[in-house]
Amino acid sequence: MEFHYINTNRVTLHTAVAGPSDGPLVILLHGFPEFWYGWKKQITPLVKAGYRIVIPDQRGYNLSDKPHEISQYTLDLLRDDIIGLIKHFKREKASIVGHDWGGAVAWHIASTRPSYVDTLIPINMPHPAVFGKMIFRCPTQLVRSLYILFFQLPLIPEEALCVNEYKLMKNILLCSCQANTFKKEEIRKYQASWSQTGALRAMLHWYRAIRLGSLNMVPNSKVVIPVRMIWGKYDPFLSLNLAKESMKMCTDGRLTLIDDATHWVQHEQHELVNLFLLKYLKS
Repeated sequence: MEFHYINTNRVTLHTAVAGPSDGPLVILLHGFPEFWYGWKKQITPLVKAGYRIVIPDQRGYNLSDKPHEISQYTLDLLRDDIIGLIKHFKREKASIVGHDWGGAVAWHIASTRPSYVDTLIPINMPHPAVFGKMIFRCPTQLVRSLYILFFQLPLIPEEALCVNEYKLMKNILLCSCQANTFKKEEIRKYQASWSQTGALRAMLHWYRAIRLGSLNMVPNSKVVIPVRMIWGKYDPFLSLNLAKESMKMCTDGRLTLIDDATHWVQHEQHELVNLFLLKYLKS
């Protein structure tokens, strides 16, 4: 695996690259609070299958650029970052796999720039228009999403999240997954990424951009490319109804539910997730 700093859409993204240069392009997009390392269990199987894998630290994360303004973290700009990556590798399109916020970016690309996408594979991230609608219609989902309101506060969330060697950040991972999902060495790597100058502020700006209408940038219309959603059934942050409603936004959608998995399904059930990824990418 190689690491490159790639200029795209007026930012520089630290990007992991692996696999044959002429293989079909697959872009893996992480969410909060991860970085490229969150896909480590998917890299080898995809490379062995002949795919060219590109995994950026998305804007604001780890070793990538971290613009200061909230307005620099809207889904339109995040979408254009990834389209720039596709163009950088001199490709016309790619299959895009996105987890959590990475899934929101992937949905937006597929919705507004479908010519750049072969297959969309969102993992535990609903269509943003569905999320924006359901959060107010479903009291349970509203309660699950209260942390988003906390993240809107200036400065206080950054201070709270880094206290006691990022204890709250660690708990976001360790208290929402199955036992022994994240090893101590993995948590140390995550903490190192959170400790990058300006990283916490930038990561939270993804949430703060919601009040600028970021989620509303995704059109409330059907996605015309193939969508193969993978969903850990016991996600403590996102209701299963969000996944089912998202299928109504697809002309060619398929939902795969995985038992014994939470929001972090690609870690907990990585072998099963990898099998589905290979199946859906091939088809």
